[in-house]
Amino acid sequence: MDSIIVRGGAELRGQIPIAGAKNACLALMPATLLSEEPLTLTNAPRLSDIVTMTQLLESLGCEVSSMQGGKVIALSTHDLASTRADYEIVRKMRASNLVLGPLLARAHEAVVSLPGGCAIGARPMDIHIEALTALGAEIELKDGYLHAMARGGLRGGRVKLRFASVGATENVLMAATLAKGSTVIENAAREPEIIDLARCLRAMGAQIAGEGSSTIEVQGVDRLGAATHRVVTDRIELGTYMLAPAFTGGEVECLGGKLELIGAFVEKLDAAGIEVTETETGLKVKLRGDRPRAVDVTTEPFPGFPTDLQAQMMAMLCTATGTSRLEEKIFENRFMHAPELQRMGAKIEVHGGHAVVTGVDKLKGAPVMATDLRASVSLILAGLAAEGETIVNRVYHLDRGYEHVEDKLSAVGARIERVRA
Repeated sequence: MDSIIVRGGAELRGQIPIAGAKNACLALMPATLLSEEPLTLTNAPRLSDIVTMTQLLESLGCEVSSMQGGKVIALSTHDLASTRADYEIVRKMRASNLVLGPLLARAHEAVVSLPGGCAIGARPMDIHIEALTALGAEIELKDGYLHAMARGGLRGGRVKLRFASVGATENVLMAATLAKGSTVIENAAREPEIIDLARCLRAMGAQIAGEGSSTIEVQGVDRLGAATHRVVTDRIELGTYMLAPAFTGGEVECLGGKLELIGAFVEKLDAAGIEVTETETGLKVKLRGDRPRAVDVTTEPFPGFPTDLQAQMMAMLCTATGTSRLEEKIFENRFMHAPELQRMGAKIEVHGGHAVVTGVDKLKGAPVMATDLRASVSLILAGLAAEGETIVNRVYHLDRGYEHVEDKLSAVGARIERVRA
């Protein structure tokens, strides 16, 4: 397995281009299953999860080609070759479950393995099942697979999600576009990735209103057509690189960044003494003073503080002045990065879904192990601030969500390199 070596102490200055959103692209790609006509995605990120989704779609009969070094993805599913999503592919990535709704909508049947991905909580499929059942699907779990059937096709209905699940909202939104009649999704997720998916579906001919609010209305249509769509900026990559100057000093401009994508996150940065300025091309970030200030953070569904930036924020607070409290309300078991940060000298106490971080003057480089996607980049950020050398092992997690992280950071002055296994 590859490792990443970080030598701390280098000030960062320059520009970092922010890629298209992984979580948006992984929902947009299965939308091709809804139509016989082509779908082209631009500003796509170049990540291992995109490769996994490509393999899954190809197993279902989709033709997928990439251009411009992977930043443009052309998809076409004129004919479905299969409605079965096998375990060997699905186990690699949780977002694989997003083929369930489109397959039910178009083929009226699907057999989809229970998904895998990062080990950061149970994240069960029951909300997806309840939502699709409300549209007339019959779903049973058998031998680790969801066997789904929509006799005569899906029917519009009222779907009330008991939790504002992003994945369940995406699955039922795609399914509803081809359902007979109208569908109302209540307590829908409001994330920018939902808005992006709705815009793409609308470009394909879907009739959707209300995305970005907690109630989405969909009027089913007979068919969807061709479209070209630009993937929204990755707000998690954006937030990750916005934190970098807080570890090192200096000033970094994140190209393509927009405040509306991460408003709650920016509020916490301001409270911590980190200055964020809008520019014509993105967001410029610098630390006011020598060290950030302690702040309290609670993760919540959008527009609250994103759970996917909690690990990075914790790493930054390890060197803040004062004591910070973090509460993780989205996923259980999402403080697995804390013991690794402690190896670097951080003072962290974890009690269930709560963590208390007391800032220290300096972190010290150490060999550490990435436990999941966001934890891996938090350790790299911590390494930027640490004295000496930090070796981050098991970085295959990192490649699922960050493209060329060592290139982007070294371009602004970080001393970082990847060591191939």
